[in-house]
Amino acid sequence: MKSNYQIHHGLNHILFAALGIALTVFGPALHAQNTWPTKPVTLVVPFATGGTTDILARAIGQKLTENLKQPVIIENKAGAGGTLAAGVVAKMPPDGYTLLMSTIAHTMAPNLYKSLNYDFEKDFDPIGMVATTPNVLIVNNNLPVKSVADLIAFIKSHPGEINYGSAGSGSTEHLAGELFGMMIGGKISHVPYKGGAPMMTDLMGGQIQMAIETSPSAHPQVVAGKVRALAVTTMEKSSAYAGVPTLNESGVKGYDFITWFALMVPHGTPAGVEARLTKELGAVLNDPSIVKNFDEQGVTPGGVKPAQMSAFIKNETQKWAKVVQDSGARVD
Repeated sequence: MKSNYQIHHGLNHILFAALGIALTVFGPALHAQNTWPTKPVTLVVPFATGGTTDILARAIGQKLTENLKQPVIIENKAGAGGTLAAGVVAKMPPDGYTLLMSTIAHTMAPNLYKSLNYDFEKDFDPIGMVATTPNVLIVNNNLPVKSVADLIAFIKSHPGEINYGSAGSGSTEHLAGELFGMMIGGKISHVPYKGGAPMMTDLMGGQIQMAIETSPSAHPQVVAGKVRALAVTTMEKSSAYAGVPTLNESGVKGYDFITWFALMVPHGTPAGVEARLTKELGAVLNDPSIVKNFDEQGVTPGGVKPAQMSAFIKNETQKWAKVVQDSGARVD
């Protein structure tokens, strides 16, 4: 029979062995989480300055800077409907120092472009959902329409004469417009820009007649009376647009379009760094100033739990594959 000393000694040996295994397995991740970041972090925005993606990225970037005690530098890489930036970030070292502000457009792109130099599902790890927001159907003030019904009648009586703008081919606004045209059975012409801000400038100036723009970009111009809001794209009305109906209740039955934005890192980023980023993003999105800022623009912070992000992205990619096929949307 073994003595108590032998039993305790044996248990201690097992415990130390288990501790050694735990340190071997989890040590690097814990070390990365505790030491990162030691230098500035770059948050790449795939669209031009002044658009919704840029507005939201700068808002969370400022708070992340405060929380991480390192500068979070916003770098705009506009082009190719957001795929230019995604292709660049996908090839960056997976060390947590280069982040991507991804959007719904990145789940549309695989079916709009013949080939991409990255695989969005395989080359990126999701950190978490930043925000969701409705799009808003807006028109130039000089267009003689006051409602969605007026606009549809005008489009059908002037086939091909109504131009709608977007932040670029393959962008959220592009597919929102294609879906609208398909559902009303009317012909509207797509005019791509390099971002939401230059598109908005031309809409206010009358170079294009309409857009289905994301809320943060549209809201200031609607409030200022520089463009007219006819409807929001979600099934429920938005508190940011008092008196503005949904497209669904305006006769475009079943139209339901929500734009989302998510923080991503290159695949292979240390688990500890990803965990730290997810934690800090959650803290930022719960910050009262961010909640107030987003609410005023018709934006909802978060919306999908981090553990569900991969499945969400896969489902979105499949959903938009069907929309692209049915609408005949193409990259100009």
